[in-house]
Amino acid sequence: MNEESGANEMNVRVDPIVSVNLNGDKMKILVACEYSGRVRDAFIAAGHDALSCDLLPTDQPGPHYQGDIYDVIGDGWDLMIAHPPCTYLTCSAEWAYGDGPYHQKVKPGTLVGAERREAREQAIDFVMRLYNSGIPRVAIENPVGVLSSRWRDPDQFIQPYEYGDDASKKTCLWLRGLPKLQPTGLHPPRLAPSGKGYALRWGNQTDSGQNKESPGEDRWKVRSTTWQGWADAMASQWGAALAAA
Repeated sequence: MNEESGANEMNVRVDPIVSVNLNGDKMKILVACEYSGRVRDAFIAAGHDALSCDLLPTDQPGPHYQGDIYDVIGDGWDLMIAHPPCTYLTCSAEWAYGDGPYHQKVKPGTLVGAERREAREQAIDFVMRLYNSGIPRVAIENPVGVLSSRWRDPDQFIQPYEYGDDASKKTCLWLRGLPKLQPTGLHPPRLAPSGKGYALRWGNQTDSGQNKESPGEDRWKVRSTTWQGWADAMASQWGAALAAA
């Protein structure tokens, strides 16, 4: 859906998702780079064994390994869903990858130049290691960024509003051994004035299309948390696909 289009493009057909009885089949799911527990808990609610792993502690009580993902990645998982940090994988702050001079004040702690370029190479290598870990089914989730040019095109793009959440955030999925996620329900947008017409906007957007999250220490954490609709769809659809395999 084009968010700059008119209301006449809202006639979107969303096929219902059929619930599948897992017949007691319990899968082992590793959720890499997750501190929120949302994807982990969605799979647990669907009857699977799931573990989240991150360098941060879990926000919600549940099975969580706080530490290096490579400490647990070889423990016989059926599926890994990974949310690698996107700081150096997005296309934002591209100016900082050059050697200067810079057109804006550089915030303390911000990597620039050769150090930032090296950080991007390490981030890409981390994704490749996750994807090629040997786990039979893998999903890599990340915003639109350099992985498409440095690796390959994603298998699909998803939006929170396609899965019932009042938000817009175009996100990529790279899949191995898994079917594409199917939308579960469209959250309608609001119409915001835009030029001589209107634009489609959701709850996390200003009328001009910017993110509404206020600046603060936890802004990155809020923006990187998996939307509940995505988590539920992953557990329902991929859990059923694993059980049927």
